[in-house]
Amino acid sequence: MTAAQVRAYAAKAAEYLAAAEAELGAGRHIAATSLAIHGAINAADAVTGTRIGQRAAGQNHDEVLALLREAGPAGAELHGQLIRLLPLKTTAEYDPGDIPGPAARKAVERARRCVAVAQRLVAQHT
Repeated sequence: MTAAQVRAYAAKAAEYLAAAEAELGAGRHIAATSLAIHGAINAADAVTGTRIGQRAAGQNHDEVLALLREAGPAGAELHGQLIRLLPLKTTAEYDPGDIPGPAARKAVERARRCVAVAQRLVAQHT
């Protein structure tokens, strides 16, 4: 990945996070959770792009988790957050049930941590 691509993923992560925070504030927990997850995934792409020069390209999220394990301390930090977020993806995006407010708030907080790590790393290396 190029430095420009890494910056683009970090920017997408921040945009998804901002949207997740807005949806959370509006009480739309399903949308907030889904957007938080996408923000965290884009943050992971920025981190793995910075640290190992690649990103997960498939639909299998195990690939991104494996790449994060190779991406040093920043990767480990994102791995810990993302592994807790990914199980919510199916619930938020495909299941008919609701996402409780506390779960949505936690998802947005986890995404916030991921985006902060990615932004910090990208600022140091690009």
